[in-house]
Amino acid sequence: MRKRDIHALIIESKDNEGVTRRMRKPPAWTKDYVREKDLGSSEDVSGEGPRSFKDEENLALMMSGYKTRTKTRPDCSFSLGYCSYMEGAFNNSMPSPFSYTFTPGISSANVTDTVANTWMDTRIWSKLPQPLIDRVIAFLPPPAFFRARCVCKRWYSLLFSSNFLELYIQISPRRHWFLFFKHKSLKSYICGNNSSTTRGSGGQTSTANIFEGYLFDPYDIAWYRIYFPLVPSGFSPAAASGGLICWVSDEAGAKSIILCNPLIGSLTQLPPTLRPRLFPSTGFKAGPSSIDVAIAGDDLISPYAVKNLSTESFHIDAGGFYSLWGTTSLPRLCSLESGQMVCVDDRFYCMNYNPFSVLVYEIAENSWCKIQAPMRRFLRSPSLVESMDKLILVAAVEKSKLNVPKSLRLWSLQACGTTWVEIERMPQQLYQQFEELEAGHGFDCVGHGKFIAIIIRGSDRALLFDIFRKAWQWIPPCPCMNHGGEDVNGLHGFAYEPTVTTPVTGLLDQLTILSVI
Repeated sequence: MRKRDIHALIIESKDNEGVTRRMRKPPAWTKDYVREKDLGSSEDVSGEGPRSFKDEENLALMMSGYKTRTKTRPDCSFSLGYCSYMEGAFNNSMPSPFSYTFTPGISSANVTDTVANTWMDTRIWSKLPQPLIDRVIAFLPPPAFFRARCVCKRWYSLLFSSNFLELYIQISPRRHWFLFFKHKSLKSYICGNNSSTTRGSGGQTSTANIFEGYLFDPYDIAWYRIYFPLVPSGFSPAAASGGLICWVSDEAGAKSIILCNPLIGSLTQLPPTLRPRLFPSTGFKAGPSSIDVAIAGDDLISPYAVKNLSTESFHIDAGGFYSLWGTTSLPRLCSLESGQMVCVDDRFYCMNYNPFSVLVYEIAENSWCKIQAPMRRFLRSPSLVESMDKLILVAAVEKSKLNVPKSLRLWSLQACGTTWVEIERMPQQLYQQFEELEAGHGFDCVGHGKFIAIIIRGSDRALLFDIFRKAWQWIPPCPCMNHGGEDVNGLHGFAYEPTVTTPVTGLLDQLTILSVI
């Protein structure tokens, strides 16, 4: 088998001293990954997040014995790596799920060559033991991990190595990212149920018939387009947990539910629910050794249907216990808006309307209770989010009869489970700008880690709030989206933790075997 280099042409440039430096153009596979970065933002949220992808990738490449170079210019800053490979050593069974392009950056540095740096000397780094290299690779962010798989046959096969996946579960850092989909309005659920050939929920197109989502890294302010080619049509994303996306069928009737890990292309189906529904609220929790799903309420089956005030719950764990869609009643006089629930400390939370309150579902006890919301008579667009293992209520406050300025406030539910404490208010000048853009349409919120994203309904505009730093900033629009007048109702977001392994889905495979027996 013949060994050859992957490169198309040599790029030449001169530094300030007139020295000509040469650099290889990256191979075609490096163009599969797009990272769009907001370089004009006044806020920097990367202080407590992972390091830049290029530093980690260069380090991993050098440890494997391959050269890597970094070229910087006053008008464009990017990092490129190139390598040699054994022809025919790879196959296309696991393509990278990420699509990306580089955005020009700002740099005042001259052209540099990192190969000359002694700290990246290949004579040193290429001699590291493989177990240590595996630990470094396990720390790579998912986009960098999939790029690194193109380096050599061994790195490519790590995704199928049980030893590496066990190591990955133990040491890979948690990444508090967000996953957004183009949001489909309730009207499209009632009229058509995704039966037309136009664009459907989750970004499904009639041409490619493939769902797409938009992964957002709040540390580096980076967007990635990610595809869901295995998800069948007629499903919509409903919840996310533990690296899995929960998809629920759009068709009225018993709900079909599938769990998908888009990074590795896994797809697992749950048993269908028992009661007919159209657009219920969905709670989903995937832990290291258990899965819990709750499907609650629905009054949209038909204009003449009686309200379905029931909850169906699904549970399975590694101890061998499972419960298939046990049924319980919702609290009396509740007005549950269809949507997703928030999971905190083995409880699902969702908003109750008219008047505002918070409904709580105890997973272990299979029971509901209700707690009061703060300032419930003056709230607008209230949303519940999970942040740092705490439940937070985000809402606009409007007191028309009192001399109190309008504002957007955040409350945290205390350990007692009934008391709320205000933790933050949006600065008044920023709120005026936010209110002008929002124009009374309302907003939705999603929290993950120290970040809370506030998305204006009917648009792609969103704010990012860092709880630790008390910092607000506008999220740049996703460059992967087509902004040309599609029938979508803004963005629908989920807290998503990207991971290349979700062993908990093996429990569902065992359940399938038991049902066959």
